[in-house]
Amino acid sequence: MIRLICLLVGYCIGCVQTAYAVGRMKAGIDIRQLGSGNAGTTNVARVFGAPIGAVVFIVDMLKGVAAFFLCQFLFGISGAALASAGLSVAGLYGGIGAVLGHNFPFFLKFRGGKGVASSLGVMIAADWRIALPVFAVGIAIIAVTRYISLGSMIMLALFAIMSALFGHPLENSLLAAFIALMAIWQHRTNIHRLLSNEENKFSFSKKGTYKKE
Repeated sequence: MIRLICLLVGYCIGCVQTAYAVGRMKAGIDIRQLGSGNAGTTNVARVFGAPIGAVVFIVDMLKGVAAFFLCQFLFGISGAALASAGLSVAGLYGGIGAVLGHNFPFFLKFRGGKGVASSLGVMIAADWRIALPVFAVGIAIIAVTRYISLGSMIMLALFAIMSALFGHPLENSLLAAFIALMAIWQHRTNIHRLLSNEENKFSFSKKGTYKKE
């Protein structure tokens, strides 16, 4: 029951759609009708420019952090194994809920983003000692290839692998793997484009492509 409550709490936090709100406030548009059609950081950066995309990324990442620590505070599971790993099962369920809320917001007909920023927030909250080097690897991949989708999936997959290798409790490692699999599923069209060498490379433009009619 606690796990279900944590999922619900996280889901409500994740339903705060930063990219959608930015599109409405800045241009009175639905961001999902422009660019890639995704309500997330990369699409906002492409449409409105990198600075605004960075704001969306930070807020979406903080959703994962907030859901983790709120559920950890309310329902945190103590114990020597969990304390040594710096993880909380309750927090991870809350984080997964936030990612689900971001990806499938009920008030937008369950069509949101891909959950990468929120997932990274959960990673950092769960175990920053693993998250920071994994994050560095992902940034390096993105810088070299300019494929944000590729770097994002590798980051989350690496975190799940490192979670298991560093001896985190089985349930925690499985939850980390579930987050990675969610990201891979959400990027299935990107994977197809990567394999076909048709994926768009990200350009760090300050202005973006949006032009008011």
